[in-house]
Amino acid sequence: MTRSPLRFTKMHGAGNDFVVIDLRDGAAPPAPERCRALADRRTGVGCDQILTIEPPASAGAVAGYRIWNADGSASGQCGNGARCVAAWLVRDGAARGPRFVLDSPAGVHAVDVLGGDRYRVAMGRPRFAPAQVPMAGIEREEVRYEVVLPGIGTLGLGAVSMGNPHAVLEVEDVDRAEVGTVGPALQASGLFPESANIGFAQVVDRGRIRLRVYERGVGETLACGSGACAAVAVLARAGRVDRDVAVALPGGELRITWPDEGAEVLMAGPAAFVFEGEWIQ
Repeated sequence: MTRSPLRFTKMHGAGNDFVVIDLRDGAAPPAPERCRALADRRTGVGCDQILTIEPPASAGAVAGYRIWNADGSASGQCGNGARCVAAWLVRDGAARGPRFVLDSPAGVHAVDVLGGDRYRVAMGRPRFAPAQVPMAGIEREEVRYEVVLPGIGTLGLGAVSMGNPHAVLEVEDVDRAEVGTVGPALQASGLFPESANIGFAQVVDRGRIRLRVYERGVGETLACGSGACAAVAVLARAGRVDRDVAVALPGGELRITWPDEGAEVLMAGPAAFVFEGEWIQ
């Protein structure tokens, strides 16, 4: 069956890469099998996620967006993707001024244009209650949970929702962390019924951490914006870092600010255009 060409923009935020598709005309998002084909790095365009730009759902928003993982599943949040959507809309002319608002599956996000290729996005308030992450079999909220994984041992972790579920493990050396083993094992453990993004964070000092993330539906990625927010929220709550933190990821650096317990987490970082194209398969 011949499909109509699908116009797209390839973008990335600190190495976390996306295929961006404009669906503001009301067209349906790509089906899961087409998402998988688009995301394939050998036979497709190649990306961590597909971002669909759609009409706004709330008054005052310039547009909405949804996120589709490389395996075709839907995601609730993507910080690096939010910055790329913001940059796309600024270039398109739909978003003007130093501040505007976007809708996402996780809610409404204020965006500040910082200049150059940098944007700051209000990512919402972190939610730590086990039912809100969500976590299975845990009722009492803790700063740190101990989890036993067969064949791996006991892990200490924090858990939080940033509109999508996250586990954060503090490690001594992020380069030596068993990301490819512990990440998928924890996702498959049943502790997180919707799976989770698994972050491995090394505290360099109170104002800087290093982070690697094994993302649900994707695998290890060069950067995860919501994962950076989650790591700072978990570590700040545990007293391990301050509330304004540089997060160094394999693909680049983000600045995460969490002013106080009742505030939204603010994420600042770059958004880059790579190329434009048409997908004809």
